Amino acid sequence: MAQLAPSIFKAYDVRGVVGVDFTMDACQHIGRAYATAARAQGESAVNVSRDGRHSSAEFAAALTAGLLAGGLDVVDLGMNATPMLYFACATSGVPNGIEITGSHNPPAYNGLKLVLAGEALHGDGIAHLRALTQHGQYATGAGSLRQASIVEDYLLRIQSDVRLARPMRVAVDCGNGVAGAFVPRLLRMLGCEVEALFCEVDGSFPNHHPDPADPRNLEDLKRILRETDAELGLAFDGDGDRLGVVTKHGHVIWPDRLLMLFAADVLARHLGAPIIFDVKCTSSLGPWVLRHGGNPMMWRTGHSLMKARMKEVNAPLAGELSGHIFFKDRWYGFDDAQYSAARLLELLARVADPEATLLALPDSVSTPELKLETAEGENFLLCERLQREGCFPGATQLHTMDGVRAEYPDGFGLARPSNTTPCVVLRFEGQSPEALARIQSEFRAVLHALAPELKLPF
Repeated sequence: MAQLAPSIFKAYDVRGVVGVDFTMDACQHIGRAYATAARAQGESAVNVSRDGRHSSAEFAAALTAGLLAGGLDVVDLGMNATPMLYFACATSGVPNGIEITGSHNPPAYNGLKLVLAGEALHGDGIAHLRALTQHGQYATGAGSLRQASIVEDYLLRIQSDVRLARPMRVAVDCGNGVAGAFVPRLLRMLGCEVEALFCEVDGSFPNHHPDPADPRNLEDLKRILRETDAELGLAFDGDGDRLGVVTKHGHVIWPDRLLMLFAADVLARHLGAPIIFDVKCTSSLGPWVLRHGGNPMMWRTGHSLMKARMKEVNAPLAGELSGHIFFKDRWYGFDDAQYSAARLLELLARVADPEATLLALPDSVSTPELKLETAEGENFLLCERLQREGCFPGATQLHTMDGVRAEYPDGFGLARPSNTTPCVVLRFEGQSPEALARIQSEFRAVLHALAPELKLPF
């Protein structure tokens, strides 16, 4: 029986501070629990992969020890971006996998993203693993261990799928995350000239944090675009499942606008299909999908939740503002920034001026994701109070599937609890600066009424 820190079991992965709540012992116990759950479903083997963090190799060893002791055979794939682990689960005949990754969290963090029988574990699946560690009634056995690589199969699969109408010059910033080991090579295989920035894998992230959702992390990419003849900038997060895009002249194209471009292309082949987007996305996205013959569906934030919803409604495309893009059209339905970048280049290679094409997409005045820091667990309590007690007199509709999203005739405001860090994620959009300011003012009043001690980030 193990008493693991409950805080590491998140809504759609396992994550914590190395040596504090996410420890080698915890990782080994989770391996035992995963093996127990997998064998109960008739599974016999699991792919194990890791990102480039300094602690990931040690965690991979601890996890593997637990999996083997639980009677699962382990296929050690070595260091890969998270989507490459998903690719292995989808194509190798072993539909189970675990990626050791802290994703875009600071260097002190690490964690696990888990796939069981082809499904990304979340919610009850994560809770079941925790319960197994609490009871300690693990399956036992003696699994086997072998090494394998998915890299060539993955890169060649993308190369066989994506065709660029012309060579492109692209700047790439991987923020020293694991995607740096693969993205420049992939883009060159597609025929691109690549300006590679911070593509040396270094788990201390010495240059900037590998999180393209924060505009501060895109400044180096903007500089390279100014200094070179690259016509587009691509940024990747720490484990390669989230994409950021910057135009030649430094305009950030947020992923909800990218989703418009992808949706128009996908709906040309899947007329009437559902296109899923999370609660943080622009109000312009739904009408855009309708105009292009699709069925817009708003859903909760979270890569595992998105994948489950895609499967439920048979959607060919989904996306989140954070940069997770999920293609089931020509691909496998998991979030993959490397494949999404290739699909974006395929579309933009058809036009002479990629920046003009991207800037022509509907736009509004909006904020990036803003983070209201709270104590552990307080973010959920605050958002529950917002749902019960929040009064938004100017709103025409409230969505409460994931926090509170208040819709206005000229914009929206959102407050939702992060499932990965103790904060409330906020985002605001208006059709004019005045509308944005008014919506923020209404949210400010509501939040101050509920929690006057909090320092708001807007």
